[in-house]
Amino acid sequence: MHEFPLSRRRLVQRLGAGFGALALNGLLAENARADSKNPLGPRAPHFAPRAKRVIFLFMHGGPSQVDTFDYKPLLQRDHDKPLPFAKPRVQFAQTGNLYGSPWAWKQYGECGKWVSDLFPHVGAKADELCFVHSLHGTNEAHGGALLALHTGSATFVRPSFGSWTLYGLGSENENLPGFVTICPTLGHGGVNNWSSAFLPGIYQGTPIGNASVPASKAVIEHLSRADVTRDVQRAELDLLADLNREHQANHDHDDRLESRIASFELAFRMQMEAPEVLDLANESEATKKLYGLDDPTTENFGRQCLMARRLSEAGVRFVQCTHSYKWDQHEKLKELHEKNAREVDLPIAGLLTDLRARGLLDDTLVIWSGEFGRTPTAQGAGEAVGRDHNPHGFTAWLAGGGTKRGFSHGATDDYGFYASVDKVHLHDFHATLLALLGLDHEKLTYRYAGRDFRLTDVEGHVVRELFA
Repeated sequence: MHEFPLSRRRLVQRLGAGFGALALNGLLAENARADSKNPLGPRAPHFAPRAKRVIFLFMHGGPSQVDTFDYKPLLQRDHDKPLPFAKPRVQFAQTGNLYGSPWAWKQYGECGKWVSDLFPHVGAKADELCFVHSLHGTNEAHGGALLALHTGSATFVRPSFGSWTLYGLGSENENLPGFVTICPTLGHGGVNNWSSAFLPGIYQGTPIGNASVPASKAVIEHLSRADVTRDVQRAELDLLADLNREHQANHDHDDRLESRIASFELAFRMQMEAPEVLDLANESEATKKLYGLDDPTTENFGRQCLMARRLSEAGVRFVQCTHSYKWDQHEKLKELHEKNAREVDLPIAGLLTDLRARGLLDDTLVIWSGEFGRTPTAQGAGEAVGRDHNPHGFTAWLAGGGTKRGFSHGATDDYGFYASVDKVHLHDFHATLLALLGLDHEKLTYRYAGRDFRLTDVEGHVVRELFA
């Protein structure tokens, strides 16, 4: 039988020198970082990028678009009247009449953007922001909606956006993970929201803490070993390398083994840099105050945002901060949305201010979004009134990373229920975010189970109107 010539990749694999072994041999050193066979080395984008890195501010639970950034005067006018058109065929729960926003709204910046009193500090940054008011998905439940936002699929285990980014562009710092998620949720899909799925495990997100612990207690577990010296650790890894080379010589290529080997090497190198990056003690008091670390209300999310800036500045490609699980106001909308907004408003504005002052905002893509929005119709009554889940029309905003400043794209209907003008599906959103990073969503593929997969599946269109 005719045998096709070996590709370079296959030759490397057969020689027992897949990417894990390359890591063990020290080929993550600076002179090998451009090697396409180095899984974490920087890779050339498909075209000139507008952004080099991502900070994703995830508001878990679903903030209400009609109470934050999507001003609807008719909703205020028609408070307590019936919705004048049909509600979705599939709803998470039943809702009643229209419910006008209980907050005052005013215009901010030269762009004149209407923002509610929930977000005065973010509102003051309106001229930096690029709003997408016509986002829509298909899943009314938190679990499916989180997975769709993070992985592009509400029903299957797929690689996360962060993993695709790291797979496509590699890392800028060999001593830190390329994809970090700070205080992530353990519910509604949990680890699948930062998983590499069928991509090699080296592209998995690295969690720092989780949603059940405060950010001040969030650490990377087992970051250092005080019981042995660095030389002993090196000798242990070298022995492990020898054993694994022997194993690989007698077995087919195993991504799982190689990813585990590479993770051991990364953990060894992280001891040199990660503790300093994660230590906020050397930040000035002015910087800490900018992020709200001096106030118990804002300290927790402010700490996440400051950690995100430090990680991004140190070369981490993708950082996620999660405000979890706060925004699911089926009742007590006014009380709890106010509490939630107070916790994040100042820190987010501080992050944008700090990134701009350090010259990082132009090539850092900041994303703010929940998994869906909320209905303009009321759930419950009286002081306990809330809003139900609404994936049919909601708002996200972007900042930096080559997006237009002081710009709003798309619209929902007059009451904020359905995306209606220049609609942006989540597949379109993902395609656009990848394009800002210089990645063609149709070319960023990985072959698995006999077919090529991508973040946008077989859909997605780039919304170039958002580009500066």
